[in-house]
Amino acid sequence: MKFFRTLSFLLIILLTAFCQPKPAAVPENSIAFAPDSLIYEQPGGELRFYVTASAPGIEVYSTEDWVVSIEPPYSALTEGNFTVKVKPNSTVRERTGKVVIKVGQTRKYLPIRQPGLDPAVVDIDTPEGYTLVWNDEFDYEGLPASAEWKYQTGDGGWGNHELQDYVAGSYNGVNIADVSDGTLKVWAKKIDGKVRSVRLNTRKSWTYGYIEASIKLPVGKGTWPAFWMMPSNFTGWPKDGEIDIMEEVGYHPNYCSATIHCTRYNNSGTSIEHAEKYIATGQTAFHIYGMEWTADYITFYQDRKAILTYRNTGGGHDVWPFYKAFYIILNLAWGGDWGGAQGVDESCLPTAMEVDWVRVFQKL
Repeated sequence: MKFFRTLSFLLIILLTAFCQPKPAAVPENSIAFAPDSLIYEQPGGELRFYVTASAPGIEVYSTEDWVVSIEPPYSALTEGNFTVKVKPNSTVRERTGKVVIKVGQTRKYLPIRQPGLDPAVVDIDTPEGYTLVWNDEFDYEGLPASAEWKYQTGDGGWGNHELQDYVAGSYNGVNIADVSDGTLKVWAKKIDGKVRSVRLNTRKSWTYGYIEASIKLPVGKGTWPAFWMMPSNFTGWPKDGEIDIMEEVGYHPNYCSATIHCTRYNNSGTSIEHAEKYIATGQTAFHIYGMEWTADYITFYQDRKAILTYRNTGGGHDVWPFYKAFYIILNLAWGGDWGGAQGVDESCLPTAMEVDWVRVFQKL
């Protein structure tokens, strides 16, 4: 009997141990950091944060293009100080982003933020009644700011039998969209047997406002530079509208056009929808191309002189699809139905459309 009592007791102990709930698994790596965010002044500079981890090997990095450096980028220890340096913010927009802290397969994200300039004190000529809400002054180096611009790529002709291949900023290590010396250069360059160029779109969109850019045009037969806008919620062309603030073709140099497209008016060339003016130094100097867009009219400007007003006559979507958000496009096409109407001359390559700044003002 004693033997059975002992065996029963052992069985009870084993069953009790087996049935006990197990503690939750401890994460392979845990990460803590302080402070919980980095807030920079507008001029930029350096800020430091401290990391502790449950395992050695701390990797720190950021994909924000306004982050200059992170020192050190890696520590073999389980803790340490890290310094993040950012560029000055010369725009009116607040920047937000993150620093990635990685240990093994575990990642944590440190928020970073930097205020923009006060629009009231920025030395920018602002139209009466408007406030600067977005701008790019191109006062940095490298590719266009990825937080503000994105690319449309491909070489399928773009509906106009164009000949260029639009690339994502660079091709085989060569910048085709190049920000340097205070301006953006949108190049057309022949590389590997094909003319490579860029089609840049703003990530943001706007409904109504005063929108303008300072541009110097490229030189050469076959070039077709443009500063224009398309609807964010695009379903079909021309029914959803297109706003061409500035276009020019190289075989007809310095004649700059402004045009709207919609179902009712589309490439018919009437004075209702299209205007063209000669700017003698369009290819040798910067000129300002702009548009005031309200619920009632769109007025196009060259050097702030009106050249065309298209009015909302109450004809519905076929006449006025311009009540929704549109984004800005900068591109340099090569050839095509208009740009290549008199052929192309590759002896002008490489050539570039140069942009000093782009600005968006709205009534707030």
